[in-house]
Amino acid sequence: MIQSIGNQTQQLTKMAPFEEKSVRSPGEAQANFADTLKKAIANVNESQVASDKKTEALVNGNVDDLHNVMITAQKSSITLEATVQIQKKVVDAYKEIMSMQV
Repeated sequence: MIQSIGNQTQQLTKMAPFEEKSVRSPGEAQANFADTLKKAIANVNESQVASDKKTEALVNGNVDDLHNVMITAQKSSITLEATVQIQKKVVDAYKEIMSMQV
C-alpha cells in the first residue's frame, strides 16, 4: 500500500507543471462567450429544421420510416427544451446577481 502511494507520488512529480492559461481581456471573453452561444443556438435551429424537413417528407409520402422521423422529432424537442431550461437558469442567475448588495 505504501509503495503504491509512493509510486503515484513519484509519477505526479514527474508530470509537467500545468501551463497557465493565456489571460484574456473582458472584450475577448465576451466575444468568445457570444460566439459559443450563437453556435449553440444555431445547432438548436438546425435540429428544428431537420425535424421539420423529415416530418414534411413523411406527410408528403417521401419517407416510409416513421421511426427515424420520430427520433429526429424527439431529439429536436429535447434540444429545444434543454435550451429553454438553460435560458431560464441564466436569467435567474442574472437576477440573483443583480439583487446582491455590494
